[in-house]
Amino acid sequence: MNAKVKVTADELGNVVVVSKNNPNWAHIRVEQKVKVFDETGFGRTKKISALIHGTTEDLKDFGWLNGQELAGRIIFKESLEPFNTREPERDYKIAGKTGIVCCLDGQPIYRKTFYTESANAANVSIAHNNTEDIRAAYASVAEEVEDSNMTDL
Repeated sequence: MNAKVKVTADELGNVVVVSKNNPNWAHIRVEQKVKVFDETGFGRTKKISALIHGTTEDLKDFGWLNGQELAGRIIFKESLEPFNTREPERDYKIAGKTGIVCCLDGQPIYRKTFYTESANAANVSIAHNNTEDIRAAYASVAEEVEDSNMTDL
């Protein structure tokens, strides 16, 4: 079972974070620790987060407090269509720490997390097929680490 979803505050202690561009809009950040299993069967615990967007007035009316536990869960959705058409690169699905965008037949995959109260909501995943690019990037990172370790001798 995954941990409860928790409300988080920013570095100033604000739960409702007002937009710098428009004071009528804001967001609340929530996080959850989940169990993650990869395709090799390796399991780990990972902290995921999501932003709940809305009007500043509505979000303040929620009355949520830092650390408050919420019913529900955080899910992710992947898509071949950008979630944000003005800044599509904001939601690229990135392969680990490689910086490589996961693609399906050359088309980027977009990934975004969402908070939901629905117990039946499910993650939506799209498998990438640019595996060779990702493997090459991991090999390059491994070489850099090895070279770095050699200079420390």
